[in-house]
Amino acid sequence: MNGDTIRGGNLPPIQTFADLFCGIGGFHVAAADLGLKCVFACDIDEDAQDAYEANFGMRPEGDIIDIRPDEIPDHDILFAGLPCQPFSIIGKRGGFKDSRGNLFLETARVIAAKRPRAVLIENVRQFTTIQGGKTIRCVVATLEALGYAVDWRILNALDFGLPQKRERVFIVGLDVGFAQFPWPAGGVPMKPLAEILEENPDPRHNASERIRQARQEAHAAEIRPAIWHENKGGNVSSHPFSCALRAGASYNYLLVDGIRRLTPREMFRLQGFPDSYILPDSVSAARRLAGNSVAVPVVRAVLESMLKGRLDTRDGHKIPV
Repeated sequence: MNGDTIRGGNLPPIQTFADLFCGIGGFHVAAADLGLKCVFACDIDEDAQDAYEANFGMRPEGDIIDIRPDEIPDHDILFAGLPCQPFSIIGKRGGFKDSRGNLFLETARVIAAKRPRAVLIENVRQFTTIQGGKTIRCVVATLEALGYAVDWRILNALDFGLPQKRERVFIVGLDVGFAQFPWPAGGVPMKPLAEILEENPDPRHNASERIRQARQEAHAAEIRPAIWHENKGGNVSSHPFSCALRAGASYNYLLVDGIRRLTPREMFRLQGFPDSYILPDSVSAARRLAGNSVAVPVVRAVLESMLKGRLDTRDGHKIPV
């Protein structure tokens, strides 16, 4: 699928996108796979900027607060992977009371000025319940006031082929109406964890003897390979998939078979990035950036539904109304 094949009879083609809070480019990878072209990206994190530039040949701009809308090229789709810390169960969950939470208002400022044909926003599951649901209602109301038909759903990367339990909310805004957005069904068979893991990982990723012994004393796994997960309460469990990668968690909260930490390449694979993706040189930076990324296959599936939803009867499809 590409920009030439997603024309609606009475609708302009979807061809370009802007990538706000772009991180390492999860949205970019998914959109480029569908033939879309990035015309603008921004992120305040210099490590993310370096990775984005190394992989896509364009360096993201910095803080969105300092960027005027007239400095952003026109685009068909706007992506916004809003910073999750104000809403995450791991953080303090300040929501819009946290200054980072107000970055949605900056996003709305860009949307109002540039009028993209579609908007796709992603955040943690808690985004839907923080402040008694006030946050999600505010986002939906704002986008509707700007003229978009809006829907949202929580999707899990496990349902889209990745061995990672990662639930995230996706908010869709389209310039065409729909009674019910055609969300992707998922149901993609999970890639076996063994295909994600490297065969000969560097020993530097091994946990200390003390940590390994503590894990073995606390838990006995029934499957192998497995990712052992220690939660905030100290309980250890193991699964044939990873629990959600997190940017700021303990280095040892996820251990392969209770022995070693995930390598950077494994973390990026768990997010659906191809092995051709150039990794950051720093392990700590790779870990943080991977934990903040979107899961590429989930984004791609939502994008495919967004694009198909714009096709009209002249192409043999009907716009949902």
